[in-house]
Amino acid sequence: MARKPSIMIVDDEEIVRTSLSSWLLEDGYDVLTFESGKLALEALGKKQFDLMLVDLKMPGMDGLELMKEVKKSLPDMPIIIMTAYATVDTAVKAIKEGAFDYLMKPFDPEEISLTIKKIMKQQMLEQENVYLRKELAKQFQFHQLYSKNKKMQEIFELIKTVATTDVTVLIHGETGTGKELIARAIHAESLRKDRPFIPVSCASLTETLLESELFGHEKGSFTGASNMVKGMFEMADRGTIFLDEIGDISPKLQMDLLRVLETKEIVRIGSAVPIPVDVRVIAATNKDLRKGIENGTFREDLFYRLNVITVDIPPLREKPEDIPLLIDQLIEKVNIETGKSVKRVSEDAMALLMQYRWPGNIRELKNVIERSVVLAKEDIITLNEIGPCVGHISRAPAAAGDLSLESMERSHVAAVLKQNNWNISTSAQILGIDRTTLYKKIKKYNLEQDK
Repeated sequence: MARKPSIMIVDDEEIVRTSLSSWLLEDGYDVLTFESGKLALEALGKKQFDLMLVDLKMPGMDGLELMKEVKKSLPDMPIIIMTAYATVDTAVKAIKEGAFDYLMKPFDPEEISLTIKKIMKQQMLEQENVYLRKELAKQFQFHQLYSKNKKMQEIFELIKTVATTDVTVLIHGETGTGKELIARAIHAESLRKDRPFIPVSCASLTETLLESELFGHEKGSFTGASNMVKGMFEMADRGTIFLDEIGDISPKLQMDLLRVLETKEIVRIGSAVPIPVDVRVIAATNKDLRKGIENGTFREDLFYRLNVITVDIPPLREKPEDIPLLIDQLIEKVNIETGKSVKRVSEDAMALLMQYRWPGNIRELKNVIERSVVLAKEDIITLNEIGPCVGHISRAPAAAGDLSLESMERSHVAAVLKQNNWNISTSAQILGIDRTTLYKKIKKYNLEQDK
């Protein structure tokens, strides 16, 4: 059985508490009354309430003071301020301080009933939206990967297919597209999931250090080698090794790596004894390795050893439908990390974020949202917060110098329509509007499908 909505009445006049309680009980609500702000605050710590009706003028703690205290711990609590001393100034002040509405005494029972029904309906819709957002995230989530994009969904299915095998996988994508997340997802779906996943950044080390890092070394094999050290391949035994930016390794290391892939053995620096390793190799690069083969910087035989299965990750600019979904997930994550309670991005700020081409991809978006949440003064991220974080966006050439909200909306609608071959239903769903609204925008902006 569903829980009855619970309402708190706070008023120092007993007749007001009694009459209001009587009307609301008849409407089917669970009602509790309190004669002071102090008693109300104590009750809030013991029971969940959906709405508060608070008298403005009370001895001790008045209505506005009570509301300020409540909002500290329950910022989303809807509060209606009641008073017999109504003026425009007090009404404006109450709303500015966070009141949902303002009612004058003596009350009209019908007005109170309609106002409360409106609040309860809005709360229900907000709760449904939160639930739907979470369900949507689950639907398009795969091991911390979020996407509504058709190509990404195909990649998720490919991962599930190849994960249970031991074939080598080569992941290609621009910087910041989430190549390591894809590698981790493959490992997590594999039969090796309970064994180590060892990531190695091939671009961050010199040839000598990378060789030692990968294959280990014997004591005394070089100056400073005071102990025997196992390499990453040994540490990843029966697990997975992820070689990030494989296109940056030297010709010698390419040959050594090829030997490991062919023999399933490694040799530590300073030793001649081969050591068997049972390791699945996943490699990643942001370079075109075929061009590397053509210009002689990458071995063709190693390329074909690595390129058994290829995963090409599209950049963020090619999947704009993912931006709102990713932003929701990032806001939720940063809220947990920082203790903030940001709910969403404003429409004009979202339009700016959707218009940008994101050369740094998801990594850049993550940085922008993290900083914007920290800077946010309210529970909505606005252009005031986005601006300092992404000032370079405002100079992006995509809008051809016109950065009005209308121009950005026109560009975004046109881009979504083009991406979906002018499929109205799909485009409307991605834009979060109905078909009729989309047709109106097409007409408003004189949009035409390319012939």
